[in-house]
Amino acid sequence: MSLWTSLEPASTTVAPGSTATVRLRLRNTGDVVDEYRFRPVGALAPWTTVEPAALRLYPGTTGAVELTFAPPRTPDAAAGPHPYGVQITPTEHPEATTVPEGSVTVTPFTEIRAELVPPTVRGRFRGRPRLAVDNLGNTKVTASVSGSDNGGQLSYDIRPSNVQIEPGRAAFVKTVLKPRQITWFGTAEDRPYTLGITRSGDPRLDVDGTYVQKSFLPGWLATFFGLLLALAITFVMLWFTYAPKVRTLAQEKQVAVAPSALPEDTSSEEPAPEESEASGPAESAEPDSPAATEEGGGSGDAETAAECAVDEDDGRLYCSNTPDATGYEKRSYDSAVRGELETEYSWFECWGHGEQTRSDHEDDGDGDDIWYWTKLDNGSWGNVASSDLSAEQHPVPGLQECR
Repeated sequence: MSLWTSLEPASTTVAPGSTATVRLRLRNTGDVVDEYRFRPVGALAPWTTVEPAALRLYPGTTGAVELTFAPPRTPDAAAGPHPYGVQITPTEHPEATTVPEGSVTVTPFTEIRAELVPPTVRGRFRGRPRLAVDNLGNTKVTASVSGSDNGGQLSYDIRPSNVQIEPGRAAFVKTVLKPRQITWFGTAEDRPYTLGITRSGDPRLDVDGTYVQKSFLPGWLATFFGLLLALAITFVMLWFTYAPKVRTLAQEKQVAVAPSALPEDTSSEEPAPEESEASGPAESAEPDSPAATEEGGGSGDAETAAECAVDEDDGRLYCSNTPDATGYEKRSYDSAVRGELETEYSWFECWGHGEQTRSDHEDDGDGDDIWYWTKLDNGSWGNVASSDLSAEQHPVPGLQECR
């Protein structure tokens, strides 16, 4: 060995996003002039630079180069000690390559980001947003999730309520929002809420969302019932106002004519005109009585909505679905949300295989892997899980498979 090396210091500490410097000293113990080339090796090599990259030394002389470590502030720079090395290759004697080794400890840092998907949900009885939590730090994060709102108008079912996330990974928390009171009639009401992420020793991270609670009966149906009630009340009032006038008019004519129609010889002939006169106005009044009208309307036949079959004309599946069924970009719960089926009876174009479907309140897959392609209520196309359809068999016989 014609080379002596020394790392000063042999161990150091660096924070992600900053730099640390170590000096490498070496002496040419040979008897010829030699040039030495340096190359960092090990897990920290992508973040290590050597200045200068080559050093020429005369016999018995000493030189030095500086190693600079600059790990990025990302999950790639894992917290903890990391061994490293510098490969030194002599130009004159390449077989005498040596690798002095040291250690660099990367300090931990914590950074998380959370997002509600979607930020606004709609429903009559419940909403199902998902909270995506990304660990952007270089150490594992343990956190708990809770929900709150002003006035306590909502209840929260959060699964899981505690998460552990490795560096560079994400966790998805399913949340079911339920209003404590049902809105029967009227317009939709916005109910803001907050999902909070709490970590030990760190401030709580709040993510705001909005639950739009729709009324149990649509507004147009409430208007229809109101008009129908108004028409019924008007009809009853007109009936009771008009009917007594007919009876009173007939009685008054009978009383007025009867006393004058009593001659001794013609008493038997007078009642006939009285009856005809009394009955004449009564019969002529019938065409003037108001006719009751009935207006039709509704959301459809309940038996039709319960069917789930393929139409022979257009080849589509018509089937009832769960309220506010979610449509995804791909056949997976982890893909982007494209929209919802706000109606409870929809048509579906085709089916395909995808991620195992599951029910609303269970984490493990307990269904099949069938998804249905349809046009959502916001105009976008998306995949709806078979668990959101009321069909007895999946895929539904007769429906074509998506190509």
